[in-house]
Formats: sequence, structure tokens, C-alpha cells
Amino acid sequence: MDISHRVEYQTNPSLYRHWKLEFAGPIATLTADFDEDGGLRPGYKLKLNSYDLGVDIELNDAVNRIRFEHPEVKTVVLTSGKDKVFCSGANIFMLGVSSHSWKVNFCKFTNETRNGLEDSSTYDGLKFLAAINGACAGGGYELALACDEIVLIDDRSSAVSLPEVPLLGVLPGTGGLTRVTDKRHVRHDLADIFCTTSEGVRGQKAKDWRLVDEIAKPAVFKQTVLDRAMILAQQSDRPSNGKGVSLTPLNRTINDDALSYEHVEVLIDRAKRIATFTIKSPTKTTIDSIEQIESTGSNWYPFAMARELEDAILNMRTNELDIGIWLIKTRGDHAAVSAMDQTLMAHQQHWFVRETIGLLRRTLSRFDVSSRSLFALIEEGSCFNGTFLEFALTCDRIYHLVLPNDDAKTPKIMVSDVNFGTYPMITSQSRLGRRFYDEQEALDAVRAQAGQLLNADQAFAIGLNTSNPDDIDWSDEVRIAIEERISMSPDALTGLEANLRFNGPENMFTRIFGRLTAWQNWIFQRPNAVGEKGALKVYGKGDKAQFDWHRV
Repeated sequence: MDISHRVEYQTNPSLYRHWKLEFAGPIATLTADFDEDGGLRPGYKLKLNSYDLGVDIELNDAVNRIRFEHPEVKTVVLTSGKDKVFCSGANIFMLGVSSHSWKVNFCKFTNETRNGLEDSSTYDGLKFLAAINGACAGGGYELALACDEIVLIDDRSSAVSLPEVPLLGVLPGTGGLTRVTDKRHVRHDLADIFCTTSEGVRGQKAKDWRLVDEIAKPAVFKQTVLDRAMILAQQSDRPSNGKGVSLTPLNRTINDDALSYEHVEVLIDRAKRIATFTIKSPTKTTIDSIEQIESTGSNWYPFAMARELEDAILNMRTNELDIGIWLIKTRGDHAAVSAMDQTLMAHQQHWFVRETIGLLRRTLSRFDVSSRSLFALIEEGSCFNGTFLEFALTCDRIYHLVLPNDDAKTPKIMVSDVNFGTYPMITSQSRLGRRFYDEQEALDAVRAQAGQLLNADQAFAIGLNTSNPDDIDWSDEVRIAIEERISMSPDALTGLEANLRFNGPENMFTRIFGRLTAWQNWIFQRPNAVGEKGALKVYGKGDKAQFDWHRV
């Protein structure tokens, strides 16, 4: 791919065009003031605080900076700097000129960013409050829905709405539709009215319907927001005097066929449509005290590696659409990985360690919801152990090499305590729990081997790999598996993988991504939405959408 056309996920506040970030003790305020001329691509203007992928990239960066650089912050207030407009949602003209894959990937990153707010609130004590001081529609309301609380200004004009069905012929981003019911428990008949009424709901009715938590007249709106933000802050255990860790620029090199970081490397084989991710272990140098961790700061290995891996996943997902299989490898020292995990567990209540575990958890989840086939290759020199074993457990298949005549070089894996719940999937299951359907007998057999280095045959016996070919069969078996996979329909594989990866209990988050993968993906391709006279195409042009009235 032409490097000049890549989407860049790395930014910093000095480059922001859309968000203003301010701090006042335990409260941070993120103000939406989107630059109309700051779209990521030409062909549309970001009017009325409508957003595109570039706006969400900044939002993701800002939230990460609050997480890591400002541990004293306990509540984040999201509000608008524009008069009478909070956020009008995703830019419709951007969607109208974008490819199908761009629209779906945009929705996925948007949902991951909003899920990240809820993840931080649940696990790390960072709370979020939406201070809606103007019209709030579509994706703008979805952002508010991801917050712990919503306060709406009661000025007789400001309303919340999800107008996608009546105006655009598509779903309300799937995250909005799901959170209205699963999170806010809006009665289904009221939700039906709400999602088919383009003008939205305001004032007391919005509160009565549970669409917002509180309303406030303009004269007391700011004070109401501050009061509720402080109440939320009291629920947080983030430290008031913690020393922040700077998000320094990543040391990264990108060329036509590779992304190279200090701890992560991605090699791209375009002819075969394969990318190989290699995650390198920490060195044997042990950093095991809070004092050492704090002094190492942004260079602390698990933090640095997680940032690099997240950037690599996002780059590959957005910029390399033809690369259908990601091969996941590790390289390094088992003892060093074990030492890293011991440090993470020993200090998991320290805010920076806890936030790093959160970054690893969210990054692993990005693997789970990526529409790529994931194969783990456990080869000589691998170190799939503990946290690193999670990389294999995210995959659709695990191939584990047997070297029958050389036990010293035979690649081994190790299960540790972190594999039983430190990095839950969005289902709230561990990946081992997902793998074995939480069947106790199977999990007990795995737990009995925790802390032991297992070769391919031992791992196969307790269900921890898919196949265990020896060195004679390895190359052919892996090659055939890859060639077969790459020949199959990407659409069918996306649906298959999404179904099989989330085989456990359904919850709000699985429904968000399931509906995005299936329902929204399908609706985005239907003529009623994107045909010549589809609602998404004619929006803003003065023409009326023409629908095919057949129900499918």
C-alpha cells in the first residue's frame, strides 16, 4: 500500500483539531469543537460537530492520555464548545462517499472507543459524564450512552435522538441501539418510538424515558454537571497524587511490506495475502518494584509492547484490507515472560500497573473483533506463556511444532494464573473459559498443568492446541491450512469467525459487535441505504429516498 495514504492512529494534543482537553483537579473536561475543514479525507465538512475517523482517533488518544498521564483525574466530562450543538453524530456525507469497508471499520473503531470508556469505568475507576448542552444525535448520543451518566440541558430545544432509521435507512450504529435497551433499560415500545422519530426527545420526557439521568435549566447546568462529576469522582480509587506516565511517540518504521517497532514486528506477504505478527518477549533484565516501574515510565516493557501492538493491529485493520490471514508468533525467553507476569500480578492494584493491564486487555480484544483469520504458530524460539499465551488463545487455530529428537529446542507453552481471568474477553469470560465452554473438568485439567512447560503433545492432550505436527509435516500442514483459508470467501469467513470466537454468554458488548458484523454490515450494502436513490446517498440533496418495499 502507498504509505502516504495510510491512516495514522498516533497523534498528540498539539495536533488536535477537534477536541480541547482541560484539567481541574479530579475533573478533566473534553470539549468537542470539531474543525469543519479538518476531515480525514476530502469531500465533506464536519458541520454541527459531526465526526469522522480522525475525530475518534483524537478522542481515543485523549482518553489514553487521561488514563496514563493524569492519574489524579477521576471523572471525565464530555461536552461541546459549539452553541446549541453537542454532537450530530457521524458525518453523513463522509459515509455517503466512503467505501463499504471504510464504513464498517469506522463503526468498529468508534464502538471500540466507546466500549473503552465503559471498560475504564468498570475496571480502572475512571468515570465519564456526558454534559449535553445542545442537540445530540446519532453517534453523538452513542458517545453519551457510553458514559456513566448523562446530564441534558433543559432549554426547550436540546434533544437526544437516534434518527438513523427514518433519515438514513441504516441502524443507529448498533452501539446506540443496544445501549438504549441493554444499558439504560428504555422500555422497548418507547425505544421503538425514539428510534423512528427524527426530532428526538427533550426535557422531562427524556429523563422519564431513561434516555438521560438528569436535566438542568441553563442557569444551573454547569453547576449541576460539576456536582454530579464530583459525586462520580468519589466512586473512583484513582490516586490524587500519582505520578503520570507520558505517552511518548512510538519508535516505529513503516515501509511497503513491514511495520517495525521495538517489541513488535509485522511482515506482509502481499502475494499470499498474509501478515506475520511477531511479539518479542522482554529481556531477562527484571524490573519488579514499583520504584523501578515508575522510573522506567513509558519504556516499561508491558506498557510499551501493548501500545505498539495496538498500533499495529489498528494499522493493519484499516490500511491492509487485502491481507486476510494474520499469523501470530512470539519470540524470546519464557523466564522473562513469567517474570513480567509476576510483576504485573504483584502490583496489579497500583494505578499504572492496573492501567497497563487494562491496555493489554483492550488490545487483546482488538484481536478478537478483527475481521481477519488468526492462526498462531508455535515454533522453535517461541514463548507463548501466560500473557503471551493469550495471543495464541485469541486465534482461530493454534499450530504447535513437535521436534521429537530435540527436547531442548522443542517449542513449549505455559499456562499461568493470568490465563484464568486477568484478560477477560468482552463476554467477561477468560479465553480458556471460552475455549472449553467453562466446563470444569477441562479447565481443571489445564489448571493442573499451570506453571509447567508443555510440549506440543502434552498441550494437545489437554486441548491447548489445534494440531501438533512434527518437523517433517510442519511446513506442508501449515502451508496447506493457509492456502485453503486464503481461497475462501472473506465475507463468509468474517461471519464464521465472529460466531465461533464469541460462543459464550451473550451480553451488551457481544451484541454490539455481533450486530455490527451482521446487521449493519448487511444494511450498509442494501440499495435502500446506498443505492442511487438510497437514503444515505440522497441525504442533504433535497431528494426523497426511494425504497424497495420488499421485506427480506
